Amino acid sequence: MPETPARLTKRPHRVAVLALDGVMPFELGIAQRIFGRARDAGHNPLYEVVTCSVREPGLVESDADFAVQVRNGPEALATADTLVVPTSYELGPVYEEGVLTDELAAAFELLRPGTRLVSICTGSYVLAAAGFLDGRPATTHWANAEHFQRLFPEVRVDADVLFIDDGDVLTSAGVAAGIDLCLHLVRRDHGTAVANDVARRTLVPPHRDGGQAQYIHRPVPEPQLATTTKSRAWALARLHEPLQLRDLAEQESMSVRTFTRRFREEAGVSPGQWLTQQRIERARHLLESSDLTMDQVARESGFGTAQSMRAHLQAALGVTPTAYRRTFHATNGGA
Repeated sequence: MPETPARLTKRPHRVAVLALDGVMPFELGIAQRIFGRARDAGHNPLYEVVTCSVREPGLVESDADFAVQVRNGPEALATADTLVVPTSYELGPVYEEGVLTDELAAAFELLRPGTRLVSICTGSYVLAAAGFLDGRPATTHWANAEHFQRLFPEVRVDADVLFIDDGDVLTSAGVAAGIDLCLHLVRRDHGTAVANDVARRTLVPPHRDGGQAQYIHRPVPEPQLATTTKSRAWALARLHEPLQLRDLAEQESMSVRTFTRRFREEAGVSPGQWLTQQRIERARHLLESSDLTMDQVARESGFGTAQSMRAHLQAALGVTPTAYRRTFHATNGGA
């Protein structure tokens, strides 16, 4: 299945959102909110978002105390450039046996070759049951990852990430990670300026660092004990400086050992890992929004040298700083 072209100029890219019985309203609305707000420099819509059912148009039960009136039937899938499958809590044999219902199977037969496939949370079960994830990397909500892997052993499950972009098939982790994935697609299709504008209008970060591990339940520090919030704010204002672990611990008047333990409890990662994440984030911002040289970006983000920055970005993002800037610099954003 070839990848959908990134630059779309003839007409708005059509995104079909599949509303199944038991759908979560929050997830059902993500595609409309993110793709529906994307505009070009002339304020023209870049996407057309339609919601469809596997049956005729009509009411679809949600997991809330109301139903959703869906105006399109499965025929909308035949015109989709991208199909988004949100979570449903009534997947029946899809969740229990890993097989599609007759309605779903018939609906998927309407998809055109080249349609980009996207799942949000356990919508990945639907794509896997249809065979689209066999032999491919995919993710789902961390709480379902083990069951998902048992049910679909041919899928290469990664439960540590917020989303996976495998070209023409993309999967996201639980619930709000669907926002991360849809913003990523806007960025991939139309550049950083358009995606950042959508993020600002939606009041969410353009991208989040880290994976699902930070959201898995962990023991919460006792309320009467000091947190590590002050140290993080202090470090963020000094990312360009050579910060030491003891410097951060001193901001909270803790020993290094106590501070390290408390920091990991609250942030889900070690202080060193967190600092690296923040420096990568700073470097990404500067590469996207400034014309600073690589050496200047490295110094401003705290990596010291361009060589060090290159190694960290290559490890974290899989691309060099030069390639990242070429792709996401604001002047190349298509806005």
